[in-house]
Amino acid sequence: MEVNLTPEIQAKLDRLAAEAGRPRDELIEDAVNGLFDELAFARELLDRRYDEMASGEVQGIDGEEAFRLLMEKTEALRRRRPA
Repeated sequence: MEVNLTPEIQAKLDRLAAEAGRPRDELIEDAVNGLFDELAFARELLDRRYDEMASGEVQGIDGEEAFRLLMEKTEALRRRRPA
């Protein structure tokens, strides 16, 4: 398989390979494997959350309400910080 990278990504890959003392192909394979692991984890988490909501075990909240709560928590943290 052939992978086409931008010059910037190629340069980063070359630097990382040199620093790690590993071939570029191994680094790419590790990155792809890591991506697949992360995608599988995210898929399992989303499936579990969907099942919990579908069963009524977990109740969803409105997006605007979630944003409001997040902003309240953020503001409370800002007020606690020393100036």
